[in-house]
Amino acid sequence: MPMIALVDDDRNILASVSIALEGEGYRVQTYTDGSTALDGMRSDPPDLAILDIKMPRMDGMELLRRLRQKSDLPVIFLTSKEDEIDELFGLKMGADDFVRKPFSQRLLVERVKAILRRANPKEAAGPKEAEAKVLERGHLQMDPERHACSWKNESVTLTVTEFLILQALATRPGVVKSRNALMDAAYDDQVYVDDRTIDSHIKRLRKKFKAVDEEFEMIETLYGVGYRFKE
Repeated sequence: MPMIALVDDDRNILASVSIALEGEGYRVQTYTDGSTALDGMRSDPPDLAILDIKMPRMDGMELLRRLRQKSDLPVIFLTSKEDEIDELFGLKMGADDFVRKPFSQRLLVERVKAILRRANPKEAAGPKEAEAKVLERGHLQMDPERHACSWKNESVTLTVTEFLILQALATRPGVVKSRNALMDAAYDDQVYVDDRTIDSHIKRLRKKFKAVDEEFEMIETLYGVGYRFKE
């Protein structure tokens, strides 16, 4: 079963969330601060991480920044209601989702399940069908089965959410996708996100592709309407 890294300085949260996750069959590794978590996740990489934002020694934002240097590990942030600015900053850094405190254990477990489903598409397809799923649009190539993306043969590391948003756009070049349509493509039904969440993911996608190709301009914004991938 998937391994979940749970990082929070509140031991009550560590205990209760661990019980809920283990009850669903997940393996859980807990950490009380970001510094210890970073060392632990590097030596024993999890399948998903749940990070509190405010922690001693190293906060969740810094932990995410360091993780993103070498990993596209799915990350859920635990945040308090007044941390809206932190949420937006976290999205720009590549967080996949947020759960606000206080939260129900069931809600968090469902978010974990949803992200892991998106990160691990079923591999039941035969060789020909799997090969057909590779998406090529000009210099862009996306392989959902391998969660691999490249531009001009240069690898571009995307989070699960970024990958799904780009896939939704590139599947039908020239067709405008509203923010709601992109939300539906990238998030499960039980997950609520607002327009700024999608905008933050788009900005990060552009930044990643421009790091590979400064002239990348394939994702267009149609103000008041949505986004599209150029034909």
